[in-house]
Amino acid sequence: MLARKSLENLRTWVEINRRACVQNYRLLRRLVGFRTKLWAVVKSNAYGHGIFVFSAVANKLGVDGFCVDSLIEGVKLRREGIKKPILVLGPTLPNLFSEARKHDVALTISNFESLGALVKTSRPPQFHLKFDTGMRRQGFYPDDTPGVLGVLLSHNHGLHKSLRGICTHFAGANDFAHRGFTEKQFQKFLVVARAFEAAGFKKLIRHCAATGGAMLDARYHLDAVRIGIGLYGLWPSEEFKRKFSKKVPLRPILSWRTVVTEVKALGRGDYVGYDLTERVRRRTTMAVIPLGYWHGLPRSLSSRGTVLVRGREAKVLGRVSMDLAAVDIGGLRVKVGDVATLIGRDGKRELRADRVAQAAGTTAYELLTRLNPLMERVIL
Repeated sequence: MLARKSLENLRTWVEINRRACVQNYRLLRRLVGFRTKLWAVVKSNAYGHGIFVFSAVANKLGVDGFCVDSLIEGVKLRREGIKKPILVLGPTLPNLFSEARKHDVALTISNFESLGALVKTSRPPQFHLKFDTGMRRQGFYPDDTPGVLGVLLSHNHGLHKSLRGICTHFAGANDFAHRGFTEKQFQKFLVVARAFEAAGFKKLIRHCAATGGAMLDARYHLDAVRIGIGLYGLWPSEEFKRKFSKKVPLRPILSWRTVVTEVKALGRGDYVGYDLTERVRRRTTMAVIPLGYWHGLPRSLSSRGTVLVRGREAKVLGRVSMDLAAVDIGGLRVKVGDVATLIGRDGKRELRADRVAQAAGTTAYELLTRLNPLMERVIL
């Protein structure tokens, strides 16, 4: 993380707006209340926002814990000074179980093979059990519940003492058309939860909802919610944005900027970029910006994307290269060193991540998580 004064040394950087972080957290905390734990999902480099930069802010704001994809992410958060609970959502190889215990990172166990490996671990880490109620991805089936309980309780290994929670994941909570399916998943999960309670597990943390589920129905909050995209000021779907934006006015926290490194005139009929895919029809001026698909600018935005320069939209010219792109600045008075905005606001205009993603034929989730982690993240 760099200080603001150091921006002059960067060719491209990602800005994180602290005030927007605060606003989003307060809105989502008000939505779920304080009886439900609010865990910040910071997997995949905090959805491209920078796991260390964002987690430090979220930690101070008061989130109750963190969810990551891998043990590597969890251990790195511990080394950065995060002391709150950390849950790995993805699979963890058995030879890393002792490492998880060493760093006090809880794991998600979702199959009998991993559960069996835990039985053989002399000092097992804390863990949560995941049930597949309809996603058809990770998780035990609800019908596996008796078998899972049998493993936990039939051996004198004390494994049950390390169990901290049970969870599931909704497959279609971001789409109102699938609300019935989401409810069926929820009811299946409640059956599993009741079975665990009947077996003597009275204080397990039950969690099933991400941002979409948390907004959809307060019953889905249970003991904890896993909030990712909402904390970053984005919506799980356009449908949710239309439905909930007045009640929960989220603000995007991320801006992506670069600087103009060359300005040059183009004559009518000049080709721009690799493979001669675009030929300008009139005399114009182009600006070169020092980033490309390696940095996270989708190649699919070639000849169709836009960036903001001096508060105006400038169209991408020709192919997006690995490390460079060109934009048409027309009659704008642009000079080397001027800032260009790929995501975010410049003056009265704004390029939101969802709009950029739509132009690229993808989602905001994919666009943001592909932002190169080597680019500096700066808190402003």
